[in-house]
Amino acid sequence: MRIALDVMGGDKAPEAIVAGAVEALNAYDRDLQKLFLVGDEATVKRELDRLSYAHGKIEIVHASEIVTMHDSAVKSVRQKKDSSISVAVDLVKRGEADGVVSAGNTGAAVAAATIKWRNIPGVERAGIASPLPNEHGPCNIMDAGANVDAKPSHLLGYAIMGSVYARHVQGKERPVVGLMSVGEEDSKGTDFTREVFELLKATDLNFCGNVEGHDLFESKIDVVVCDGFVGNVILKSCEATAKAMFKWLKQEINANPVRKMGAFIAKNAFKAVKERGNYETYGGSPLLGVNGVCIIGHGSSTPLAVRNAIRVGLESVKHHVNPHIEEEMNRYSDLIY
Repeated sequence: MRIALDVMGGDKAPEAIVAGAVEALNAYDRDLQKLFLVGDEATVKRELDRLSYAHGKIEIVHASEIVTMHDSAVKSVRQKKDSSISVAVDLVKRGEADGVVSAGNTGAAVAAATIKWRNIPGVERAGIASPLPNEHGPCNIMDAGANVDAKPSHLLGYAIMGSVYARHVQGKERPVVGLMSVGEEDSKGTDFTREVFELLKATDLNFCGNVEGHDLFESKIDVVVCDGFVGNVILKSCEATAKAMFKWLKQEINANPVRKMGAFIAKNAFKAVKERGNYETYGGSPLLGVNGVCIIGHGSSTPLAVRNAIRVGLESVKHHVNPHIEEEMNRYSDLIY
């Protein structure tokens, strides 16, 4: 399998991105046939010179422009045609790569993939499936920011696509789908969520009804659907809460020598909890619904996060996610249109 990596995208680019690429080559040597590093050629070469890697599996593809986090999503695609994200997406469009990974401007990645690849037949809007740690395995928030002005039919599509991803990539035999709302009762929520509820109830998906914030972490749910505005707020709030909790815990432990001793004894437990909720472990979030594989990485991705984002891309290609999505969207076409 061949992956195109946006080297210039991300807060820690290009150093962390290139280092993560080399880690991925070492970790997934059997599956990773070719890794295209897309960005300024001189910069990429400089970073590679400091690392040891399999030369035959890396190819540098020069891109003269960079999309910043402040650039407009659609304008960046149309005005910066030689940006690293656009060139990476073009590699997939021409059939030279099987997927794209980027930790850069999310809006630009979504726009580039949507404009250049178009959506899978039957898909109205693409959505980002972001995993959250749950007692029963990852719980995928769908959509986590690709489409903030969603229609009820879009959320139906998210539920279908999220179920396909959870089943074929994450190995969930019959994924449980929930609808984010303000209460578990069928009547709770807005007119929008109640309309979505009726659409989901009419499917043969494993729909458990409305769910609330606490369900994301403690209930057996594999996919939670919401619009991109709500999903992005949830995702960033959860990340900030986890970060704050560990900061506060560290402050309290360091305030007392007895606590320090206890923390030393329990350090492996602390490490395990941190690892379980660490975004680096999950790596990246698939943009489901576009006619290609696009993995959105965290803006502050470390080499480990980049390595795992590439893994997610390889898994999506390996398990033929898009053909399965097209098949399911066709099956539910009467409800969507």
